Amino acid sequence: MSISGIANTALSGMRAQATRIGAIANNIANTSTPDYARLNTSLTSVEPSGVQAVVIPTTSDVDPATELTDLIGAEQSYKANAVVFDTGADMWEMLMSIKRD
Repeated sequence: MSISGIANTALSGMRAQATRIGAIANNIANTSTPDYARLNTSLTSVEPSGVQAVVIPTTSDVDPATELTDLIGAEQSYKANAVVFDTGADMWEMLMSIKRD
C-alpha cells in the first residue's frame, strides 16, 4: 500500500468515527424525546481501502450507558486512525527529505 493510501484509509476511518460520534450525540440529546428512534451506526468497508459509516434508525430505546460506552469506543478508534495518519505524514516527510538530498 502506498503512503497516500495509508493516509486515505486513516482519513476515511476518522470520517466514519466522526459520523458515529454524531449519531451517539443525537441519541443522547434525544433520550427523553417520545417515539425517538435510536440511531445505530454500521461500518462497512469500501474499495480500494477504507471504511464508510451508515446511520440506521432502530426500534430500540436509548440507554445512556450504552451510548457512553459506544462513545468511548468511537473516541479510541478516531485516535488510532489519527495516529496512523500522522505516521503516514511523517513517512512522507522523511521520503521527501531523502529525495531532496
